[in-house]
Amino acid sequence: MEAPLLTSAPIATSPWRLCVAPMLDWTDRHCRHLHRLLSPHARLYTEMVTTGALLHGDIARHLDFGPAEHPVALQLGGSEPADLAACVALALRWGYDEVNLNCGCPSERVQRGAFGACLMAEPALVRDSVAAMADAAQGCLPISVKHRLGIDRTDSYGFVRDFVGTVAEGGCKTFIVHARNAWLQGLSPKQNREVPPLKHAWAHQLKADFPRLAFVLNGGLATLAQMQPHLSALDGVMVGRQAYHQPADLALWDAALFATNAPALDLGAVEQAMVAYMAQQQASGVAWPQVARHMLGLRHGQAGARRWRQVWSDHRLRHLPVQQVAVQALGALQPAITR
Repeated sequence: MEAPLLTSAPIATSPWRLCVAPMLDWTDRHCRHLHRLLSPHARLYTEMVTTGALLHGDIARHLDFGPAEHPVALQLGGSEPADLAACVALALRWGYDEVNLNCGCPSERVQRGAFGACLMAEPALVRDSVAAMADAAQGCLPISVKHRLGIDRTDSYGFVRDFVGTVAEGGCKTFIVHARNAWLQGLSPKQNREVPPLKHAWAHQLKADFPRLAFVLNGGLATLAQMQPHLSALDGVMVGRQAYHQPADLALWDAALFATNAPALDLGAVEQAMVAYMAQQQASGVAWPQVARHMLGLRHGQAGARRWRQVWSDHRLRHLPVQQVAVQALGALQPAITR
């Protein structure tokens, strides 16, 4: 059984109070546009972008985002301080609000690149990387680190405490704690999100040990009831797949966690806004299914949602103007609404 959570006085609302996790192949700019429609305040993160992809690939393809996405953070994968610094300079030019260093991904592909969770075994390198990144940021945007509690089956709070302490020496003031270990061998990335036990109390202990640093809790959070107990002691929470699969929850979390008097969520209005966005994207050469795939969970639990999803995911319609597809989707939903 996990140790009881430490408690302290409530923390004033921080920029990281509600975050949507970086998720590879999911949190692209189109996904973030939808999430921003639903949550005005959540901090949004890009997919992990490797330093090699930025320095030797199509920079604009990786970095372009819409002005409505702010606040938005770029997550980087890499382990060479000079390369990371060069990528931070690019992020500064593009107008990002934060750069986050990935020290938590356990996939074999990432390990072959010598970054992600395996960097937790090299805290001095992470410290030097963060220092180089902070210099490149010129004080204009924060550098954060997303990490696990440990590597493989090592069960030592001292390991993550020392990691944070060392990395903080490089100038990192914000740590996003995925509160479970990363098993580098024998588990798939999916299993790494489920099998290693959660230890939320360790994130609270980090805050107690480093009260001047900001700590954001990630892992095992899917409901408001699960988030709220942590926000009296920590600086924020980060939610991943729940926000993606049931994005309408973002609006509920936003209203509750930021105490706003927002009007009741109008899913029809959100869908109309996404249709307008898809029409703009279609006019610039982006096929609307690339955008629509991110909103298939928008009407989760609503009568007729299955038929509605079938229309939006029907690639036989991909050559139609998106406005025509929207009419078909509404028609598929309408009988269930009026029954």
